[in-house]
Order: sequence, then C-alpha cells, then structure tokens
Amino acid sequence: MQGLMMDYQLTMDRILEHGNRQHPRKEISTMLPNGSMHRYTYADMYRRVKRLSKALVKLGIEPGDRVATFAWNNYQHLELYYAIPGAGAVCHTLNIRLFPEQLSYIVDHAEDQIVFIDATLLPLYERIAHQITCVKHYVLLNAPPGTETKLRNVLYYEDLIADSDEDFEWRSTDENMAMGLCYTSGTTGNPKGALYSHRSMFLHTMGENSSSALGIRESDVVLPVVPQFHAMAWGLPYACVMSGAGMVMPGPHLKPEPLADMIANERVTIAAGVPSIWTALYHELKQNPRDISSMRATVVGGSAMPRALIVAYEQELNIPVVHAWGMTELSPLGTVSLLLGQHQDLSDDEKWDVKAKQGYAVPGVEMRIVDLDNKELPWDGQQMGELQVRGPWVIRQYFKRDITDDYMTEDGWFRTGDVSTIDENGIMTITDRTKDLVKSGGEWISSVELENELMAHPQVMEAAVIAVPDEKWSERPLAAVVPTPDGHNLTEADLKAFLSTRVAKFWIPETILFVEEIPKTSVGKFSKQTLRKMYAAGQLQ
Repeated sequence: MQGLMMDYQLTMDRILEHGNRQHPRKEISTMLPNGSMHRYTYADMYRRVKRLSKALVKLGIEPGDRVATFAWNNYQHLELYYAIPGAGAVCHTLNIRLFPEQLSYIVDHAEDQIVFIDATLLPLYERIAHQITCVKHYVLLNAPPGTETKLRNVLYYEDLIADSDEDFEWRSTDENMAMGLCYTSGTTGNPKGALYSHRSMFLHTMGENSSSALGIRESDVVLPVVPQFHAMAWGLPYACVMSGAGMVMPGPHLKPEPLADMIANERVTIAAGVPSIWTALYHELKQNPRDISSMRATVVGGSAMPRALIVAYEQELNIPVVHAWGMTELSPLGTVSLLLGQHQDLSDDEKWDVKAKQGYAVPGVEMRIVDLDNKELPWDGQQMGELQVRGPWVIRQYFKRDITDDYMTEDGWFRTGDVSTIDENGIMTITDRTKDLVKSGGEWISSVELENELMAHPQVMEAAVIAVPDEKWSERPLAAVVPTPDGHNLTEADLKAFLSTRVAKFWIPETILFVEEIPKTSVGKFSKQTLRKMYAAGQLQ
C-alpha cells in the first residue's frame, strides 16, 4: 500500500526558494582580491541566480551537461552552485591545486561545456587550455573587459547576468537528476568523479543541519575556509541557505592573518576547514590576539586534528572544536564527534579524548567495520577493520566507471579505504588509511596516532609519518616534523624521549627528520605519497 504524501521533488532550487522567502535580508559577505568586502543579501543572490540560469540556457546548456567552476570561495561561485543545477546542468567544481595533467584529464573526462574562471586564476588554467577540446565557452569572473587571455570564446560573468532577466522557470524538475560532480584528489591514479543527485544533496543538507551533526542555525555566521572545490565546500553553501545563516566567503585570503580578521570583524560563529588551517590560525591568534568570542564551533575535517590542538583551542582560545569525518564519495559528511548527555560528567581530559575521535554516524549514514574476509567485526573499541558505509548520499559508483569490488561490496556497502575502530557506544575512530599503516615485525603501527602524539609536543607544529623499508622488521616508521617558531633547539632525542611515555617502544621511529614544511595534497592533507617519493629519491635527509 502506497503512502498518500504529496509529490515534492527534493531539488536545489527548493533550498534557494526557501532562503529567499524566509531570509531575504540575510547577508553574504565576500573578501575580494583587493581586500575590500562585497556585501549583499539572499534576495540579491536569488535574482542574480535566476538571471544566470537563464543565461546558461541561452548559451545552449542542456539538462545533464557539465558546467565547470575554477574559482575561489566567493559570492559568484555561490551563485553558480545554484544557477547551474537550476538550469538542469551539473556543477563540476575544478580543484585549482591539481597538477596540470590531472586538471586537463578531469575537464575532458567530464566533457565540460562551459568553464567559469576567476581572473586571478587565469594563468593556472591557461597552462592546460590547449589540451582541451570539449569546452565551448569560457566565462571570466572578476575580470575587467579587455582582460588579456589566451582562451577562446571568452565571455564576462557580469555581462551574462546584465543581459539576462529573472523570468525563468527552474529546469531541475526531478530530484534524481545529477546536480554536482566532484573528483577525488587523485593521490593514486587518475582522479575519480563522484556524481551527486539533487535528492542526495538535499538529504545531505538536512542531515548536516540536524542537531546530531553541525546544527547550523539562522543566528549563525558561517565561514567556509574549506574550498568550494573540495566536496562542494562540505555542503555548507546549501546548509547555510537552508537554515538562513549568514555567510562569509574568504576569496583568495586563506592566510592566518586575514582569516583571524574575518572571524573577529564579521562575528563569525562557525568556521570549517582542514587541520593545517587551524594550526596556522592558532599560532596567529596566540601572537596577535583578536576578539573571537563570537565563535561557537571550529569544524575540522579532511584529516584528524591532533588532540593537543583541540585542547589548545578549547583551553587557551575558548573555541569549541567539532571533529568530523567524511569523503568526497559521501557528499562528504559521515560522522561528527559531539559530546552527548552521557559525557557531561566527564573530566575535561576525558571529554577531549572523545572529541579527538571521529565520532558518531550522522542520521542517514550507516557504518560497519570488517576484516580482510569482509566479515563484520564487533564494536568493542579494540578491533580494527576497514570502515564501510552506506546511505542516501553515499555514491553507488564513480562517474563513467563500472561498479567494482575495489570500492563496493556485493551487499551494497561502500569501501572507504580507512581503517578504524568503533566502540560499544558507536564512536568511530580512524586509525589509518589502509595504504598508510606501518607493518613492523608483523605488528601494525598507526601513522595517524603516532603523528598525533608527536604533535602533542608543544614545540611541534606538524608531523607526518610514513613506512620505510627495513631489512629486519619489513617496515619501520619515519617521521618528518616541522617545529614551531620557538622550537629551533628541538632535537630528535627530545622527541624520542617524549614519545617513550606515550606509545609502545616499538612504535618509536628510528629516524625523526626536521623539515621546513610537509608537502600537502590539493585539499590540504599531508601528502604521504610525496614524502615516500622524496624518501625513495634520497631527498629526506
């Protein structure tokens, strides 16, 4: 027997219509390349999105076509997040930090018809333009007319909007239509595309806004430091409009000083980004304090935030930290580490132990851990297994790829490639990526846990651990460490002594190297693949 409910399609235009009707005066602020602030309202954005969607249709965009963006986090990029799906097309966010060969690969693989490019990023894109044949038009953002470029068929963003009008009916008529396309960062092989539907992103937005997850409210002012090309800025551009929250878009200003200024001046309540951002911001705020009392949550994802940094934020800066875990393939939210009622009577140290974990599955995501034979393991907080997930915003297959058992099990679970434990209360902890575990003398060493312990030292800013070959033990851990500005006298012996009281003896690396910086991936994670290549080439000394 079928339910007698209204047929209401869960599409992105519904989110935009809601934001425009319920919160038309809510402000969106963008720090422009020259450092000035552009401000306008949800109502202003709505009218421009209507014009932009109509302009895309005039340019010949058909339902299902891919339209790419190559831009910073700004108000125009936000408009594209709604205008492209509103025209029935797929918003394909291009990672501005990919290697040229990877970038040209994904533009061709996606068969992008139009690419929107921020003028400040033109030199990056022009390096690959000659390799690409599928693109029919390039549209420049923040570019004065007459801007010199090697690109052909160039249009200007503001001209498109000015020459259009708001008399447009959304073409996103079916919630199962594709609306977004994000490629993985390609740390192994070519990047793979995760294709999102309107329905999956709508449900992801509701899940993200639930009180069991980020719980974004109308009274919030949200700063997405996470780039819009990184898993759709973790869905925040949709979550904010659905909840009516104000937004602060940082543009190209991702250094600690301007970020600290934005938080203080715009009274930001929630900021979201990867741990390397928060490490640098912590040191900026310690050296040059600001009034950041408006902050109620620092949302951390992309990789694990060291427990010591969580403690520093909460104890010294009085900013609560919210650990989250997810993947591009999960749109991306999977778990959030929140203190529950049962944790309220714990000591501060015990609370920080909870917050350092990746946390509970958000409503809409199921998870399990399995052994090498795909047999489900118990939730006892001890047994480590591969983390697998399923849910309405978890991908079933990659774009233009067949389903394989490399990433999907026969019984319909997505294989994350992460190794984790889950305790009896349902708290999940990532112990490592399967490819990053160190197997020493038949015993597993978690590179993530070892990194966290190293970064607990007050004079260590960053630490990355890789496995290196060892004749006796098969593999041993090697650590690369970036000291803090006051840690110039730190020695290898100091760190080994520090670790000796915190980890098993066989976990302590024989070699700890001091480096000026640790290479990062295109989304700000430690690039262990690069470190391994540097070690093999004799460049880590």
